[in-house]
Amino acid sequence: MGPLALPRKSLKSHGHEPATNQPLPRRAPAPPHAALWLWSVLLGLLAWGASALRHWLLQSNAYDLGLFDQWAWLIGSGRDPISSMEDVHVLADHGAWMFYGSGLLYGLHPSIHWLLASQALSLSLTAIPVWMLATQAGLSRRLCWFSCLLWWLQPLVFNVNLFDFHPETWIMPGLAMAIWCQRQQRIGVWLLLLALMLGCRDGLVLVTLGLSLSLVFQRRWTWAIAGTGLSGSWVLLLSHWLYPLFRNGEGPKAAGRMFSHLGDNFGDILFTLISRPWLAVTHIDLGSGAFYLMVLILPTLPFWRRNSLVILSAAVPLLLVNLNAEASSYRTLIHHYSLPLAVLSVTAAIDGMSLQPRRTFPWNGVIWAVSLWLALAKPWFFTGPYLDRVHMMGDAYQAISKLTPNDRVLTTSYLVPQISQRQHVTFAKRSQSEQAFNNDWNVFLLNPNHPGWGSNKRIQKRLLNEAEERYWTCKSWDSGLKFCRKPSSTS
Repeated sequence: MGPLALPRKSLKSHGHEPATNQPLPRRAPAPPHAALWLWSVLLGLLAWGASALRHWLLQSNAYDLGLFDQWAWLIGSGRDPISSMEDVHVLADHGAWMFYGSGLLYGLHPSIHWLLASQALSLSLTAIPVWMLATQAGLSRRLCWFSCLLWWLQPLVFNVNLFDFHPETWIMPGLAMAIWCQRQQRIGVWLLLLALMLGCRDGLVLVTLGLSLSLVFQRRWTWAIAGTGLSGSWVLLLSHWLYPLFRNGEGPKAAGRMFSHLGDNFGDILFTLISRPWLAVTHIDLGSGAFYLMVLILPTLPFWRRNSLVILSAAVPLLLVNLNAEASSYRTLIHHYSLPLAVLSVTAAIDGMSLQPRRTFPWNGVIWAVSLWLALAKPWFFTGPYLDRVHMMGDAYQAISKLTPNDRVLTTSYLVPQISQRQHVTFAKRSQSEQAFNNDWNVFLLNPNHPGWGSNKRIQKRLLNEAEERYWTCKSWDSGLKFCRKPSSTS
């Protein structure tokens, strides 16, 4: 029997520790417990219910639920997936070719709940490969359950599920599975999973590069070169073909404006991180950066040990980008930008627990995780902030019933995802409102009392006043909501 297959006591007797930074032997993994599948599905359905409730309460937004719902509907109906809000093709947004799969579901039945349900279930079912990682590390069944609890109780996971929709949530089980594959020496499946990750969002190249970086520290050169080559090839394909084709050479969401000190486009930014990483380090705001790191790692930090550093090294590229972003949304537990870091931190906890096996269930760890979930997750939003539009829900749904499928609608950000299954819809941000009467919008559905994200009361009142001056037909509700239709449009 080789040294890697020795029992733990034998390893200790030879002065060695189980090293998760070395390939584990090929062996049949312990299958996930049947109850784990049941709990994963039940928790996924509960998470879907929470996000659906938020949507019903008019708390979802144009960015990004309305944006992706319109793209999915356009794909499903055989139209060009070009957003009327951004005038951007879906592939030019973040190179997310995997999103075309949603068009198949929308072709069967167009519903925004395909996005909400698939996101919730993907996040919950990430516990399955987490269990596999725990059994691979030699943890007891109790600690395998605890590892899954650590994932489910990540505040970031709960908050991201509620914050509209983002396709990279689909691949979180794949990220955990990729770590399992690289430890199990299954390079073919590993590369396939990396390719799927890149197909969910271009920014995940930072994670695939990070995984390759962790393999460099393990001196697994073939794997590191393969992962880096795949990542670099995808960046070159995006920057020299896909983005020039669809966005005149501009990267996703004008990346240069978000990271102007690192480069003018996606490729330049990545090159700067590799060639001159000190530029990224010196730009970090120590105050906000330290707070971000603290709330990010606290749920799993007590379980990290020295051998956790290898998998944590995979977080470095994404972490550097998040810390350097000019938008504070990259450094919160609400937005999706940090989600892959949650997978890596739970894996680091598994590696740490593998050094100190125990048979008893770690109730202190559960109390710690639950306490931080209550402090940093946002379930309490349903008792306050998510109820601030309840009084206008009836009016909103009544106004929406007046729309026809061919209407070109200018509305508020929170009403966009309620009506985004159409070719022409946007919200009253400044750039749209200035050209509202020149862009052939034929319906305004606005509420100056609740203007929503990206707009304000002044903009919406001006639009409604001018619509009345142009003899549009308008109807008002007590909540402040107003529906105005252009006279020549079909009612």
